[in-house]
Amino acid sequence: MKNYLSLTDHVYNYIVEQINNGTLTASKKVNENAICDALKVSRTPVREALIQLSSEGLLENIPRKGFIIKSLTTEEAKETYLIIGALDGLAASLATHLLTDKHLKEMEFYIESIDLAINTGNFSMYHKMQESFHNVYLSVCPNKSLVTLLLQLEKKFLKTFDWMEDPIWTASKLRETNHEHRKMLELFREGKTAELESYLKEVHWNAEKAELIPL
Repeated sequence: MKNYLSLTDHVYNYIVEQINNGTLTASKKVNENAICDALKVSRTPVREALIQLSSEGLLENIPRKGFIIKSLTTEEAKETYLIIGALDGLAASLATHLLTDKHLKEMEFYIESIDLAINTGNFSMYHKMQESFHNVYLSVCPNKSLVTLLLQLEKKFLKTFDWMEDPIWTASKLRETNHEHRKMLELFREGKTAELESYLKEVHWNAEKAELIPL
């Protein structure tokens, strides 16, 4: 049976995409009327989606002003990176022995697709492919509550890298990240769960990297 999104889910995804592509930026007010007009929906699903995003920490509901894209201080970003690293590392370790050859080949495909996206300057595609890479092992992680919490925290860093003024520097940083994806795949293949968990915590989600994120 085909699953259909509710109007609220549709609006939710639309707002997330607007944040993801840089249309909505930190401290910017969400224009509810504009969303209603763009999606041809009433205010009810828009408000429900905004309330949900606010509960997840992506938006802030300011009295008499409305919903604002929430910004993070550098310290808050570092703290969040630390938590995400611990959760992602645990999720990866739990998923390792459940991955099949098909899963590993999918991850390899996404790594190669990320290389192509970086080389062609398609940073929007980069974001989608790296998300797909992580979703391979998260989809088989047996602890679904852990995955839900992890994905909720990651939404605080939804922005793509299109905003960067120096595309050469950006491409260099993204290549470093994709090198980390290759190392992760190697550890997945070798079944080194402890090393994989540590790598995600201490390298891939190193808190110092939060300083590079636009806040």
